[in-house]
Amino acid sequence: MVFSVKNTVAPALATSDLFRQKLSSPKQRSHLLTTTIYSCCLRRPLHILASSEPGFFRSRDVQVKERLRVEALEGDGSVVPEQPKSAKLKIGIYFATWWALNVVFNIYNKKVLNAFPYPWLTSTLSLAAGSLMMLISWGIRIAEPPKTDPDFWKALAPVAIAHTIGHVAATVSMSKVAVSFTHIIKSGEPAFSVLVSRFLLGDTFPTSVYLSLIPIIGGCSLAALTELNFNMIGFMGAMISNIAFVFRNIFSKKGMTGKSVSGMNYYACLSMLSLLILTPFALAVEGPAMWAAGWKEAVSTIGPNFVWWVAAQSVFYHLYNQVSYMSLDQISPLTFSIGNTMKRVSVIVSSIIIFSTPVQPINCLGAAIAIVGTFLYSQAKA
Repeated sequence: MVFSVKNTVAPALATSDLFRQKLSSPKQRSHLLTTTIYSCCLRRPLHILASSEPGFFRSRDVQVKERLRVEALEGDGSVVPEQPKSAKLKIGIYFATWWALNVVFNIYNKKVLNAFPYPWLTSTLSLAAGSLMMLISWGIRIAEPPKTDPDFWKALAPVAIAHTIGHVAATVSMSKVAVSFTHIIKSGEPAFSVLVSRFLLGDTFPTSVYLSLIPIIGGCSLAALTELNFNMIGFMGAMISNIAFVFRNIFSKKGMTGKSVSGMNYYACLSMLSLLILTPFALAVEGPAMWAAGWKEAVSTIGPNFVWWVAAQSVFYHLYNQVSYMSLDQISPLTFSIGNTMKRVSVIVSSIIIFSTPVQPINCLGAAIAIVGTFLYSQAKA
C-alpha cells in the first residue's frame, strides 16, 4: 500500500491543545496517525492534503482555516474524488448508451455489408455522416466548436492515419466473417498494446500484465482455430485493426497531451481528418463504377430498406464513438477499459442471436477465455 501525504498545517497541529493533552509524546501521535490511515485504507491508497475549510484539526490559540482531507488515489497516483449519485447515474447512462449504440451499429453494418460488400465506401460513409453531423451542430451552436491551431492538427494527423487504417480494416473483416468472430479477435488488442509498447517504445510492465496476455492470446487462438466460417482476409482485417488502434492510442497519448479539446470535439476533428485521408483511397480501391452496380443490385434485392440500413450504420457509428470519447471525460482509463470489455461481450452475444451465427462450444470457450483475459489485463494495468 502506497500513501501520499501533503501536510501544510504543521504549525496548527504542533500547537493544538487537543493533541498536547491527550497524546503527550510524538511517538503516540505518530502511532495514532499511522493507525488511522491504515484503518481507512482497506481498498485504496490515501491522499492527505490541506483544505481551506475549518475542521477538527484546529488550534484554539491560532486561527487556522486548513484541515486535513483524505482522498483515494488511482493506480497512477491521480486523485479520485468521491462521486455523487448524480455523477454515477450519468456514467451509467453513458455506458448503457455506448453499448446500445455499438450493438445497433454492428447489426446494421453487417446487414449493409451482406447486401453491399464494399467496405471502403461503407467506411467512408460512416466518417462522412459523423463529420456532417458535427459541422451542423457547430453551425447552429448545439455544440461549441473547438478552438484549434495548426499544432493541434499536426498532432492529430498520425492519430487520424491510424484511426483510418483501423476503421477500414475492421469493416473489411466484418464483410468477410461473422461480427462475433471479428470482435473476438479484436478483444486481443491489449496483447498488441503491450508488445508494441515493450519492444518499440521500451516500456516495462508488471509480471501480472504479461501473465494476463496468456488467456487473451490463447482464447483468441482457440476461437480462430474452431471458427466454422473462418476467412483469412477477415482474420487479418481484425488483426490489422488491432495494431492500428494500438498506434492510434499511442499517438493520441503522445501528441494530444495538454490540448484542451473536449472528447466530443476531439472525435469530430478526428473523423473529419480521417475522412480526408480515406476518400481518395476508397475511390482508388473500389470506385464509383463498382459502387453504382453494387448499389443497384442491393436496392433491387433488399428494397428501400437498404437505404435506411446505410443511413443507420453511418449515423450510429459516429454516435457510439462520440459517446465513448465523451465517457473518457467522465471516468478513469481503467473504468473505460472495463466498459470496453463488456461492450464486446454485448456485441458478440447480440450478433450471435440476431444473425443466428453457428458456434461450437469450444468456440464459445475460446471467446470467454479471451474476454476474461482482457478483463484481467485491465485490472493488472490499474
